[in-house]
Formats: sequence, C-alpha cells, structure tokens
Amino acid sequence: MEQQDLHKRLLLALSLSFVVLIGFSYFTPTTQISDQNKTVSSTQASATTSNNAPLVETNTANTPTKKMPTASISSKSPAKTQTIIAKIQAKNYVLEIDKFGRIGSAKLLKDKYRDEEENHVELFNPDEIFPLEVRFGDATLNDEAFKTPYTADQSTVAIDNTPATVTLTQKLSTLTLTKKLTFYPDGHYDIDISSDKKASFFLTPGHRPDADHSRYMLVRGALVRNSDGIITTIEDGDMEKSLSIPNATIVSAFDRYDASMFYDFTNPMSVTMSVDKEDNPLSFVQIDSSSKLHGYIGAKEWNTLEAIHPELTNAVEFGWFTFLSKPFFKVMLWIHNYVGNWGWAIILFTLLVKLVLFPLSYKGMMSMQKLKDLAPKTKEIKEKYGKDPAKMNQQMMELYKKHGANPMGGCLPMLLQIPVFFSLYRVLLNADEMQGAPWIGWIVNLADKDPYYILPIIMGASMFLQQKITPNTMTDPLQQKIFQYFPVIMTFFFLTFPAGLVLYWVTNNILSIAQQYYINKAFEKYKVQMKTEHTKSVQKG
Repeated sequence: MEQQDLHKRLLLALSLSFVVLIGFSYFTPTTQISDQNKTVSSTQASATTSNNAPLVETNTANTPTKKMPTASISSKSPAKTQTIIAKIQAKNYVLEIDKFGRIGSAKLLKDKYRDEEENHVELFNPDEIFPLEVRFGDATLNDEAFKTPYTADQSTVAIDNTPATVTLTQKLSTLTLTKKLTFYPDGHYDIDISSDKKASFFLTPGHRPDADHSRYMLVRGALVRNSDGIITTIEDGDMEKSLSIPNATIVSAFDRYDASMFYDFTNPMSVTMSVDKEDNPLSFVQIDSSSKLHGYIGAKEWNTLEAIHPELTNAVEFGWFTFLSKPFFKVMLWIHNYVGNWGWAIILFTLLVKLVLFPLSYKGMMSMQKLKDLAPKTKEIKEKYGKDPAKMNQQMMELYKKHGANPMGGCLPMLLQIPVFFSLYRVLLNADEMQGAPWIGWIVNLADKDPYYILPIIMGASMFLQQKITPNTMTDPLQQKIFQYFPVIMTFFFLTFPAGLVLYWVTNNILSIAQQYYINKAFEKYKVQMKTEHTKSVQKG
C-alpha cells in the first residue's frame, strides 16, 4: 500500500465501520453494550434467579461478608391491576398509585412529551415491575403482601407551587408497613418508609421507563453510583447474575430520555441488582425496618436534575463516550443559554470544534497535498528500488523530509474527529433537551427526522462536493467506487436520523469544504513560493 494513500484508506475504513455500526444498531435491538465510568470494585453475588427466595451474599469494603435472607427479588410481582388508590396531579406530570402501593402510571404533561397520536406518553410498561414495589425477606410475608392492598389517606393530591404528601398503609398479619410520600412540582419526591415491627425488605425504583422505542445506538437499563463516584451501568440484556453494590448514592432505571431513580447523598443505600427473565437489570434498595430516601420520576433534563441536586446530573448517561459527551453537552448548554435555540447551539459548537482542530487539520491537509504532488516521484522510487525495501523506504523518507511531507499527517485529524463525532452522536440522541426543540422553518423537532428530508439531501450533496475538492490518491478501483458512492450510502442512512444529528454533519461538511478551499489556495501559494525560491537558487548556482 502506498503511504500517501494511508489517510484515505483509513478514512474509508472508519467511515464504513461507522455505517455498519449505525446500520446494525438501527436494524437490530440495542442490548449489547455494558458501560462503566470506572472499574467497579463491588462483589458479584453468586445467587441465581428463580421464583424462590434466594440467599444473596453481600460483600463490602467496610462490613464483613454475610448471608442475608433477601426478598424474592426474582419472584413474580403481584398481578397487574387497574385499581388506583391515589392520584398525584402536578402542573407538569401526573402519577397514579395502585392498590399495591406502587407508582403504576406516570405521564409528563409538557407538549413535547406526546406520542404520534398526540397523547401524553406513558412512562411505564404495565407488564413490568413498577416503582415503589416492596419485596419482603420472608417469603411467606412476601406472598401475603402481594395479596393485601394498601389504603391511602387521600385519593387525590394536587401539587401547585408547594409539595404535598400522601400516606399509604398496608396491614399484614404480623406487621404494618407505611409509606409516607411527599411529592414536589419538579418531579422529585421524598420517601419515608417504615414497618411497625422489625423486618427486612427491599424497595425498587422499578423497571426502566419504556417511553421510547427507537432502535438507535442507545443505552437503556440501570445505573448505580456509589459514594466514591464509581458508576456501574448495565444495559438491558447484559445482566448475567446478581450484583451487590454498597454505599450507593444514586440508583436509576433509565430509558433514552427518562428515568425512575432513588438517591440519598447523606446516608448511602445498599443495593442489589437482580436479573429478570430477559437478562435485564432490576435494582433493589435494602431497608431494615425503616428508611428515608428520595426519588425522582421524569425526564433526564440537565437543568431540572441540577436544580434538585447537582450530583443527580451523574444519572445522565451517554454510553461509551460519557467522559467526552458530558463536557460537550455542558458547552452546548452554555451556548444555548446565550442563543436560546438548540439548532444554532449545534452549529456554533461544531464551528468551535472546527476552530480548535484547525491547526492539526491544516497541517494534515497540507501534507496530503504534498503527498499528492509527490506521487510521481514516489512511483519512480518504488520502480527503481522495489526489490530492496530498506533502500526504498530510505529514499521515501528522504523525499518526504526534503519536501516537508508527513505520510501520517492526514491521519491524526481524522482520528481525533472520530471520538468527537461519536460523543456528539450520543449527546444529540440522548439529550432530553433536543425533544421538541425547533431550529428554523420546517425543523420543529431536532430529536425527530427531517420531515422533508432536506437536511439529509444537503448532507449527501455537501459530502460529494467535499470529496471532489479533497486530494485523492486512491488507485484501487474498488476503493474508488465505494468512496464515490459513500455520500449516497450516508444519505440513505441519515434519512430517518434525528435532525439535530444531521444538522451537525451538514455543518461539519460545509465548514470542511470552506476549510479545504482555504487550504487548497494556501497550497497553491506555497507551490508558487517554492518554485520561485527554486528558480532563485538555480540562478545563484
């Protein structure tokens, strides 16, 4: 392979890998990613899943290992019921509590949280485990609890600008369980749960919300953050066996945009992550007779979570590239605070990235231009020294050094753009702020596809133009053909992608075209200068 072709071949390989990855994620369910911000130090339990009451080993750094008779964490929930004993009505949400003391329904009332039929989206799947479900450590008591309804001290709770409280009571044969729930206008709530007699039980934030059914590269599942800042994220389908995590400050069951979570930054929780029949994670917080903690149900909107408690923003999950996506999003959020429009924020952020990477891009593209001009000379060297690789490489290096060309110079900017793109990809797919966010004219929702496919077509056309003006030294006919049709392939894939993501790519292409025109002119001036200096050198000689 000719060294001057390396950057183009690398770009082609990375681009095709991207297409395969995006295509695979779009046409198949996304259940294959497990992501952790740091190495998890907690011990995995050896319990297996069954409908009985297993023993789960809990091991922490601060307490000795003990066997604890847990609730039937993997057992069936009580039969689904439509019996509602309390309704919590706020300006931006409505919750319904069923007769087993669980939040069986949650709807967000802002206009952007609507389905295709313009109905308010229901966050929870009625066939899954609901938030605030209790599992007792005693299997007999557990079965009784699944048959005994709660009572509520009031059936309708209205929340205006102040919090409101509802008390739920379940009277069992050997004890009485009380849940005192205080709900706030922003979607968070306080939990004061207690038993009048000593008992070990578990409380769950439920199975993750199920409001989004897109098949993009998304992370859906459970997240636990402990007091040391270690975050364990397990995606649906990846849970293999139970996992015990001590000193947890956040326990979140999350979907693309929404989450049901418990949190306590003062008295960390002891969490057991169990597995359901489809290898999805379920989180349970251990309660010894009584506990006070906090909960949240709603969208993972950065400003809302930060206003409740700054550390709650750790529950915003962007997948593999969270370490880059999170600071990128914060910069975009800062830009948005000034311009007031997420479309323009995307454009300005893309411009900022281009400016930061321009020095490297300039060097890389100038090297590409030099390599293209040196192609005839490198061909001569290969023909002359082809049988002596060592001599050939020596002559090549001398040629590159003489003309200031770096065969790897064009690769670094491309490599740097890959994590940048994937980080932005995750931001623009996962950020709740993009839902219902307009840009201009026909783009009324950056989280949805372009209804008229204008942006994808512009993207394909700009990619084609970018190819035309970018130096290309490919000699392989197959690679040339693939690269030629690449804009068409990308246009096809991006037809149904969120408009915000396509807007980023269009902006990046247009800026790259402008950048390439500038570098092409700069190189022409460079060649004229080199020719003039060469002529003067000859005349002096």
